[in-house]
Amino acid sequence: MLIRLNGQPFQLLLLLLERQGELLTREEIVYELWSDGTIVDYEHGVNSAVNRIRDALGDSATDSRYVQTLARRGYRFIAPVERFDSAAASTPSSAPASGGELGRIEQALDSFDKRTGALTRLLATPEDLPNAPHRIVQALFILLQVMYVGFYIGALANLHEIEILISPLDRATQVYILLVFTAAIMIPVRAFLICAVLFHAPGLRGKYLKLWPFLLLLDVLWSLSPFLLLNHMNFGLALACTTLLVYSPFAQRSLILMGAAGDHLEVQAQGESRKSR
Repeated sequence: MLIRLNGQPFQLLLLLLERQGELLTREEIVYELWSDGTIVDYEHGVNSAVNRIRDALGDSATDSRYVQTLARRGYRFIAPVERFDSAAASTPSSAPASGGELGRIEQALDSFDKRTGALTRLLATPEDLPNAPHRIVQALFILLQVMYVGFYIGALANLHEIEILISPLDRATQVYILLVFTAAIMIPVRAFLICAVLFHAPGLRGKYLKLWPFLLLLDVLWSLSPFLLLNHMNFGLALACTTLLVYSPFAQRSLILMGAAGDHLEVQAQGESRKSR
């Protein structure tokens, strides 16, 4: 059955689907739907868009099956959402080859999560997180990025020592190439994230959440980096550092949801500029 839904209600539905299970605040909705400076009654506009979505889906505010209202906070899409990649589905046999080792890891991770839902249950939602000053969460997020840049530069600066250390491994050459390649790729990625957070890049929160699965894979891989320093530390200390680093990608995601991206500052600035008009 085809459902007709045009304009802003359709844009709002896409936002809700992209963040299924997560709170979408009224301020974020206003910023996304009326960022062009159009002067409207935002309260009425948001309510009207949500009501049209509910009418199209046969939903209601009192007995929500799709769009749940969180009083004075915003809305959340609560029905299961299945993501279908037609390109990937048409060529299933070639997907692992094109992604290489990282591609196989990502597919295994997705398959595990679909079967068990374990990863989804581990991920925090905005309402699970405390309110914290923007400066604090921004500083912590940037410090984590600087930490990773230090790892990458340190590894590239000591390639000869690392090559000797990993030489007993069965696939030492592949490990060496993977280490160099990921370090070279991730240095500009981390620099981008630092600059984007510092300068409050528009829509950074949504972009980061889309990028996060890729970062999760590489951060988990680089959580093993303390073992590259076994010539300078014992095995127990390297293991302890690794277990802490495994948590790092989840901490970064939580900091973004807590406002490290500066989304609330953008919404506030937009609101003040409209009032001044």
